[in-house]
Amino acid sequence: MMRDSFLPGNLAFLSRNLAPLTLAAALLAGCSFMPDYERPAAPVPTVWPTGEAYTAPVEAGGAAVAEIGWRDFFADSKLQTLIALALENNRDLRVAALDIVRARAQHRVTRSDLFPSVDGGASFERARTAQDYSNSGSAETGSTYDVNLGFSSYELDFFGRVRSLEQQALEDYLATESAQLSLQISLVAEVADAYLNLIADRELLSLSRQTVESQRESYELTRQSQNLGVASMLDLRQAQISVERARADVALYTGLVAQDQNALALVVGTAIPAGLLEVNSLDAVAIPEDLPAGLPSEVLQKRPDILQAEHLLKGANANIGAAEAAFFPRITLTTTGGLRSATLGSLFEAGSAVWSFLPQVSVPIFDAGENEANLTIAETDREILVARYEQTIQTAFREVADALAVRGTVGNQLEAQQALVTAANESYRLADARFRRGVDSYLAALDSQRELYSAQQDLISVRLSRIANLVTLYKVLGGGLKERTATTARLTP
Repeated sequence: MMRDSFLPGNLAFLSRNLAPLTLAAALLAGCSFMPDYERPAAPVPTVWPTGEAYTAPVEAGGAAVAEIGWRDFFADSKLQTLIALALENNRDLRVAALDIVRARAQHRVTRSDLFPSVDGGASFERARTAQDYSNSGSAETGSTYDVNLGFSSYELDFFGRVRSLEQQALEDYLATESAQLSLQISLVAEVADAYLNLIADRELLSLSRQTVESQRESYELTRQSQNLGVASMLDLRQAQISVERARADVALYTGLVAQDQNALALVVGTAIPAGLLEVNSLDAVAIPEDLPAGLPSEVLQKRPDILQAEHLLKGANANIGAAEAAFFPRITLTTTGGLRSATLGSLFEAGSAVWSFLPQVSVPIFDAGENEANLTIAETDREILVARYEQTIQTAFREVADALAVRGTVGNQLEAQQALVTAANESYRLADARFRRGVDSYLAALDSQRELYSAQQDLISVRLSRIANLVTLYKVLGGGLKERTATTARLTP
């Protein structure tokens, strides 16, 4: 009976009074002082640099570099496994993912201010009224039962303050997402660089060990010649110097290999299976010979770090709207609707409905310049982020230009270094033959042997530079976000 009497009477009352108030509050929307956003012009040329250091641009082969999956770019199965492990276990990337979760939740908190927060409550009060204050002239004891539904301190966003703050929170969230993507690109390249450095140092270690053995044989030959009076003590000491220098290199590269393994384990974020590190030659790492550079306008606007800087700039632009709105009145609503009765049995009967509606207006009159200062701060923050956005584009342009400059010259450097190793090897062969026939002293053969060793070391370093340059070019052109290429790109292995 109580339920039946409540539905047609009190519920209808609440629907007629509280619901329209809530709807009206949600729909009221006034002007916004948020400035229209205009992307700043990119302070870089529209084409990549040209000149003697740069080769002709590579034509796009079906997919932009950002669309090339890292599994398609890095064909080495061991390196693929290492990258996959890093994407799963790297702590920096994990923190970046958690930052996204936090930023998303913060945006939801800010966005909730756009809507009324509806609360329900129930209370019971029993009180005694003293005789002197009682209407009947005697002490009274009574009860009050109260059930209500309503919202309090809901701001009617006439001037767009709340919407501006919500837009800023959204842009901060999107910037955090872009930061995570930028970190992933860097992580993929960092794993590849650490892997390549490990292989190169292993090659250098192997070369230094071979050189120690070769120079020990030369030292023994020189010692025998010195005992026979053919070679001088100077020849013997020079040969000993070469042996000790190569031995020092063995110790050096042994330590570097260990450090490379530690660095790789750190960036991967977990223990590395031993089988993944059994690679001793850079020739075993298969990656494409070249990459299409594309146009600056296409490449730079898609890089996550630039998108992150732009989202931060948009957020600062939205914050100006909130600072402007602070100069105008703030209107808040508090309203409740419910039931109140002196007895529990009559709480849901007709006539127990109650409601209240309390609008409040706060008008800024004197704040000692606080609002003006906040607006100045907001406008200055935007100008700072404009400069940072432009600097991010300039830095990205330079990174690509530097990588293209290395790409245009490292091929010639590698060709020249290979020719140098061939010439040094032939020089050593001839000098050693002349020494063994007694034509020259051992010093000539020793100098040739040192030149060969140095040329071989430099060749390994140049080969590393060539492959590392391709990794860098892949990174600065935005590659590393996708695992697989969506469209088939023509990559020459």
